[in-house]
Amino acid sequence: MNLRAKKVEIVVHGIFLILGLITVCAVILISFYLLIAGIPAIKKIGLIPFLLGKQWSSTEMNPQYGILPFILTSIYGTTGALVIGAPIGFLTAVYLAKVASDPIKKIMNSAVGLLAGIPSVVYGLVGMIVLVPTIRVGFHQSDGANLLAAIIVLSVMVLPSIIKVSINALEAVPKEYEEGSLALGATPMETYFKVSIPCAKSGIAASIVLGVGRAIGEAMAVIMVSGNVPNMPSLFTSVRFLTTAVSSEMSYATAGSLHQQALFSIALVLFFFILFINALLNICLKQKKAR
Repeated sequence: MNLRAKKVEIVVHGIFLILGLITVCAVILISFYLLIAGIPAIKKIGLIPFLLGKQWSSTEMNPQYGILPFILTSIYGTTGALVIGAPIGFLTAVYLAKVASDPIKKIMNSAVGLLAGIPSVVYGLVGMIVLVPTIRVGFHQSDGANLLAAIIVLSVMVLPSIIKVSINALEAVPKEYEEGSLALGATPMETYFKVSIPCAKSGIAASIVLGVGRAIGEAMAVIMVSGNVPNMPSLFTSVRFLTTAVSSEMSYATAGSLHQQALFSIALVLFFFILFINALLNICLKQKKAR
């Protein structure tokens, strides 16, 4: 019986190893493909003109391929979404994991799960019908499709990732830590914020990274509420994100043209953004652990 169980364990271990290698290979293949497809346009346009150019006019007689407006818009949009969404999601996770009663916890967990399951096009549709007119009337703008609308929609879309992962991290904290803190005279809130949260900081940080990935990688909802115009970003200006630049123009870009290659280069820049954010987070966490 022990021999049979050992054989099953070896088989399961092999299956998990193969699945893990497939995942790693998929990431490597995607990376190589983006490099191969994106570098030619950067060589033709030039790295500095491509990254720091302020004008994108791909359909004119003398096309310009500067993506600085897209880069700044993605940075501002993602940062704004996290400034609004991260505190709300984090505090909601603390409430559900440590304070809420079981009935409330079940109801809110179901609501969060439903929020995660809503397609992005529905977020965009609701934002276009409700949010955009509200911003236009409330702030006396000629058009409510702007960066502010995109930030608000993205801040709602990042909530499920932040809440769910943060709850899992907080619930994984050993009960003995909290019981010891309470036994030493700390209040429940002091225990949650000075014991539980520091212990779960790596999981909470991972939830924020997932939120960043959701915000910076979203296209459909953003394209419906941002105006999709390649302007330099301003709160009440119609803008275009890196993702929407690719999704809105790839359908009519001629195969093999500099236009199509430039769109692949935008995808490459977006890919490096995600890598940089993950690497920066890992470095920060390792430095905190070293201290």
